[in-house]
This record gives sequence, C-alpha cells and structure tokens, in this order.
Amino acid sequence: MIEVLTSGVALGVHVPGLLLSDRLRERNTPVRVTVLERLLPPAKLATTTAMKVAFHRDFRVALTGQRIATNPVEAVPGDRLDELFADWSIWRPHRFVVFSGYWLPVVARYIDQHRQPAHVVVCHVDSVASPSFKDSTAYPGERVWLADAERVSTPATIPVSRTPQLPWADRDRTLLLHGGGWGMGTYRDHLGALVAAGYTLDVIAHERADATVDDPAVRYHLIDPDWQPWTDDGYPPLGRLRPGIPTDFVRGAGHHPSFDLTRVAMAVVSKPGGGTLLDSLWSATPLVLLEPFGDHERRNGDLWRRLGFGIAFDEWRDQGYPSEALARAHNALRGAARRVPDLTEQLTSGL
Repeated sequence: MIEVLTSGVALGVHVPGLLLSDRLRERNTPVRVTVLERLLPPAKLATTTAMKVAFHRDFRVALTGQRIATNPVEAVPGDRLDELFADWSIWRPHRFVVFSGYWLPVVARYIDQHRQPAHVVVCHVDSVASPSFKDSTAYPGERVWLADAERVSTPATIPVSRTPQLPWADRDRTLLLHGGGWGMGTYRDHLGALVAAGYTLDVIAHERADATVDDPAVRYHLIDPDWQPWTDDGYPPLGRLRPGIPTDFVRGAGHHPSFDLTRVAMAVVSKPGGGTLLDSLWSATPLVLLEPFGDHERRNGDLWRRLGFGIAFDEWRDQGYPSEALARAHNALRGAARRVPDLTEQLTSGL
C-alpha cells in the first residue's frame, strides 16, 4: 500500500502526485493521495484561497509572498494529526511518496511514534530543491528526481499519458499559454505580439475576468474557479470560456485536461514549473520560458534550455518568433520520455 503526499498550493507537485496514483492503480497497486491542506483549519484555508487569487492577479505579489512563506504544518491542529496517524495505523502504508517537503516531519513523527516500518520516497518534481524541501536533508528517505539541474538530466519520470506524441507535421500553428496551477507569471502580457506573429493561442484562465482579448485567434479555457484540491480528489476541471455561453467543465480521465491542449501545441509559453517540465517531456512540446517563480524555476528553465527542450522568450522574440526554433526543440524532445526510468515501475518492483 502506497500513500502519496502532496500539497494543493502547488499544483505542479499535486498533479504529478495524482498522475502517479493513476499509474499505480493501472498496475493494481493500492494507493491513496492525501493533500496537506486538508489538515488545516477553515480560517487558514480561507487565507490560502485569498493568496491564490492575489498571486494570480499580480506576479509581483507572488514573488514577494514566496520569500515570506511559512510551513503550513505549523497551523495543523494536534487532533487532526492524531486522526491522520490513527488512519495510517489502519491503512498501514508500507511506502510514503512525498511530493512536498512540508510532509517530511509529519511522516517522521508518525514512524517514530507508531513504530511502523515504512519506506519514504522523496520525489522532487523540480530540478533543484524547491522551498518546501529547504530542510529536507534532516529527514531520512530515498531521493528521486524527475529533473536534475546538476547532472543536466531527467533521472526518473511519471508517465502523463500513454497516447503517442503528436508528430510535428500534424500540429497547428497554436501555442498554449499558462501560469501553472495558480496562473502566475507574465504569460498574459504577450497575447497581442504572438497573435501578430501568426499564432493561434489557447490561454488557461483562472477567472472569467481573465478573458480580456476579443480575437478569434485567442481561445480561453477556464479552470473551474470552485475547484480546490483540498476538497476534490480529481484533476482540475477545465472548460472552454465563451462570452454568453455556459462553461462545460471537463474532468481529465487518467491525466489533467490541460495536457490535451499541451500535446497538440507547437509550444507552451509559461514560467518553468516542475509540472510544466513533465508535460513538456511527455508531449514532446517545447517550452518558451518566461520569468520564473523563484530560483528553483530559474534552474528548471536553465535545464530545459541546456537539454535543447526549450528557449527563453526574449531570445525567441528577438529572432522573430520562428516556428523553426520550436521544431528543433520538439525534435530533441521526441521520444525522450520513454527513455527515462518510470518511477511507477521502481515503486512496484518486488511487490
């Protein structure tokens, strides 16, 4: 039995946790996903939700907020941890897969208090330790990296989809623009220039007010504003946003629905979050790299450029937004995912 531990404030690690659980279920392995924020009191969750809106609306606020972020475990009531530990004592997971470093002291306390033998796998989605893993070396566990900035490699991976990668010749002149799970970054600043360069744009929206450009070449796709990972076990529902027409939200089956937009695009224009790297790898869709959210995303972007999988937005803009540069990155990505060891196989070997 495997317990996958994620955090809903970082969909770039929560969604890979959901993907891993789906791949494990396909192998008939018992698995659960537990989201850290489900332990928090309502007042703290309300603050988190307000931060999500503020960070989406102003990237400068997000960058400042990242520097002063605190460990959410400090706000978890003791009785909620007692309930969780009692549940684990019944469930008796033999492996914990930790996607957020904030979980590590919780798991260590449980193992120590309950004397339960369990193997801890620390899964880094980013290419260097992200902020939640700042103090992770104090806790035992097997380290797994989905991307590694130091070794310039992708040492392990989680399959996003088994659907074959779409050949370059079959892709329309379309770009996907997004800002990760919270819609952060500068991606909305470049719509006019990219349309003028002859591209059709799919843009991920987080509020209906995000649809600011009235142009048939710009298509908005809204993540259900009422969806929260700490109240819903599935992937973020996504629906086409059209003026005057109710949005029909679609849930992903086996993967997040935004991946279906990623796999048909010529490129994704986004900040380089860890989950975005994973989508790029499995779709063979290159990244056009915008301003990162913190040093770990800066290192992610550097890695993707060094591997030939992406290009900095400013460099691409200065070249005149050529599709040929994207084609070269696509060719470097093509088939690369299936040459990387599958974390699912590693976790299920010997079971």
